[in-house]
Amino acid sequence: MAEISAALVRDLRDKTGAGMMDCKKALVESAADMEAAIDWLRKKGLSAAAKKSGRVAAEGLVGVATGPQVGAMVEVNAETDFVARNEHFQQFVAELAGLALVFGDDVEQLKHAEYPGSKYSVQQKLNDLIATIGENMTIRRAKRFEVANGAVASYVHNAIRPGLGKIGVLVALEGQSELAVLEQLGRQIGMHVAAARPEALDAGAVDPSALEREKAVLAEQARASGKPDAIIAKMVEGRIRKYYEEVVLLEQVWVHDGETRVKEVVKKAGGDLTGFARFQLGEGIEKAATDFAAEVAATAGLGR
Repeated sequence: MAEISAALVRDLRDKTGAGMMDCKKALVESAADMEAAIDWLRKKGLSAAAKKSGRVAAEGLVGVATGPQVGAMVEVNAETDFVARNEHFQQFVAELAGLALVFGDDVEQLKHAEYPGSKYSVQQKLNDLIATIGENMTIRRAKRFEVANGAVASYVHNAIRPGLGKIGVLVALEGQSELAVLEQLGRQIGMHVAAARPEALDAGAVDPSALEREKAVLAEQARASGKPDAIIAKMVEGRIRKYYEEVVLLEQVWVHDGETRVKEVVKKAGGDLTGFARFQLGEGIEKAATDFAAEVAATAGLGR
């Protein structure tokens, strides 16, 4: 039998909100597989979490840049929030977002691009920052959208300066409406995405494995009620529609009025929402907990 550590139990409790004993039992039943344990708790109705969400544990900045019919976004990570307040680091992230307008999503290509105003590559510039500031930094990801007719709008939540913050959103809209109308709509959708955290643009873009996992959990929940298979199938079908309303952007309720569906808002504006991206700083990165006092003592060569 797999060893169930106290740390693993605490981690599952943090992710689900379930009781300690229930978390331990779930891990035992699932052979210490975290995803299976989460599903086990959900099937038993013991989990407070509807789905797993990444833990935000890394620092740095998200940067966005837009141009005529194009937009790009990057995430650059550092070890502490102190770096995010550094003007040189902020400038680096802003320049990198601008380069992504040209070089696109490929992080490796971005690293080899020439850094503006120098003869050095982006990676060499980053290495200089690491040496100067004294923290490890990485270019984690990038996203670029371009439209033929329309606009790519951006939104940064709680920006520390224009285009830089901890949550960034890009929204691609095609359409023949006035550019100002599409840009305003795109910004509003960006605010919606930042708040509602959709996982897919439309139902067809939902991750098949995530959908099958959801169906399995819902079927088990329905089966526990003692209903016959024919009724269970209908119950699952109805709940999947509700699932789409939670995770699919076009099916979500517009946060700005609490009534209209996003797809209806876009249609009324004469646009076509073709893509979106949401970067939340450090999302999904696990950062080991450290004993700061122990680190200081170790650095000073002192025992504890």
